[in-house]
Amino acid sequence: MSELSRRDFLKLARNGFLYLSGALALGGLLRFLDFDPNPAPITEFDLGPASNYPLNSRTVLSEPPAVLLHTDKGFSALSLVCTHLGCTVKSDAQGFACPCHGSHFDANGNVLHGPAIKHLQTLRVELTDEDNLKLFTA
Repeated sequence: MSELSRRDFLKLARNGFLYLSGALALGGLLRFLDFDPNPAPITEFDLGPASNYPLNSRTVLSEPPAVLLHTDKGFSALSLVCTHLGCTVKSDAQGFACPCHGSHFDANGNVLHGPAIKHLQTLRVELTDEDNLKLFTA
């Protein structure tokens, strides 16, 4: 086998680095073009066993911002996103208050004081066969 001259070795190394950098640049370009700037939001949340929520309870959930109600009629949920500009409302003595613009809602999500004009959104809650609760935001 013939020996590789210094010139041939440098030429081979240069070509190898060029091919490698070209492949990395092409991979980066493909990842850039495949990027989804607005991924679909999660619309289904597993809340765990129904036994974790006793009868006549009001449980505030952080993700998604909602309050889960367990009454004699079953489970229901209210979104804690203000219908005015989308701030997260906080619980207060009357029900819920928006810290951004001062809207007030009663304990059932009905508007008591604006600027919000729509009631808090009612969310769908389902009980699975395994006795788990699922909350749907869409």
